[in-house]
Amino acid sequence: MIQIGTFQLDLNDPLILAGFIGAAVLLLIVFLLIVTVVRAGRSARMTEPLIRQIGILGQNVNTLAQGQEGLRASVQMVSDTATTGQAQLAQMVEQRLSDVQVQMHDRLADNAMRAQRGLTEMQERMKETLHGSSKQTATSLTALQERLGVIDKAQDNITKLSGDVLSLQDILSNKQTRGAFGEIQLQDIVSKALPPDSYAWQATLSNGKRADCLIHLPNPPGPIVIDSKFPLEAYEALRNAETEWELKDAVSKMKSSVKAHIKAISEKYILEGETADGALMFLPSEAVYAELHANFPDLVRDGFDARVWIVSPTTCMATLNTMRAILKDARMREHAGTIRKELSLLHKDVDRLGDRVGNLDRHFGQAAKDIQEIRISAEKAGKRARRLDAFDFAEADTDEDPKVIPLTKPD
Repeated sequence: MIQIGTFQLDLNDPLILAGFIGAAVLLLIVFLLIVTVVRAGRSARMTEPLIRQIGILGQNVNTLAQGQEGLRASVQMVSDTATTGQAQLAQMVEQRLSDVQVQMHDRLADNAMRAQRGLTEMQERMKETLHGSSKQTATSLTALQERLGVIDKAQDNITKLSGDVLSLQDILSNKQTRGAFGEIQLQDIVSKALPPDSYAWQATLSNGKRADCLIHLPNPPGPIVIDSKFPLEAYEALRNAETEWELKDAVSKMKSSVKAHIKAISEKYILEGETADGALMFLPSEAVYAELHANFPDLVRDGFDARVWIVSPTTCMATLNTMRAILKDARMREHAGTIRKELSLLHKDVDRLGDRVGNLDRHFGQAAKDIQEIRISAEKAGKRARRLDAFDFAEADTDEDPKVIPLTKPD
């Protein structure tokens, strides 16, 4: 309900509501008319510059038409000029092509001649190279054949060496042959280090035991025994051990084997009053000797305690050299009388030689004196001969012979 003065309006009344709507529509139409008029005025004002631009555009179109006419004339002139230039260019190009063809022909001929010469030279070089290569190839093949011959010989030696190695393995696999191998090696070392009468092989002792080698040393220390032993099975088991159990078993075998050898040598070859107070156990392998001293020092000490000295081929040679010095000293002491007698005889020979040298010196002195006198006589005879040759008798001694008649100068 809306009250305006004395009037009351009911909004729920359809007529009143329709009247309000009609009034609103009328106001909207009036507003739109006002807006349209205002915009029309604005459009009129805005079209004025557009009209001016259209006039200017018309003028530009006229100017463009005039320029198009001038452009057509210029294009015609350019077309005529292009036609003339094209003809001239075609003529120049034709002339240039002709010149180029002549130059290309000359160059191709020159290149063909150069290529022919180069090909000929290359063929000559190839012939020389192939000839030299054939010579080198022949030389190389000859050298290759010689080397193949050397390789064949080396292969034969290797095959022979393989057979020798297999034979050595067969020898070392048997205890008896292995013992013989050690004895042979010991014999070779002893025979090179000592004189032949200072040792004996397979000597029998008072207890009935036979020693591999008995060195005849003077007392002290007395004869000393060298016995060859080779614990190869224990050493190979030690080298081939892969597990801890195998290593312990190999160590035990090595200790028991070496201890047994030390004990046997000590009991068999050390006899009081007959042999020296000790013996030598010879190991024919440097590897086994090094293994004992590197990893089994207790075995070496056991040998010292039992007075059994373990030696290898190298240390055995050094020991034998020491024994040779002992033998030399002993023999010099044994033959001291003979040496003194020989020295006395040598002294007499030296005195006799001194006397004979003195006599010879006197003879040389007399000979020198005679030679000096002969030289003086020869000089005098030479002077006389020169005077006779020059007929110079002025200096001749006329008193020497009274029968000589002196010559006098004429007045």
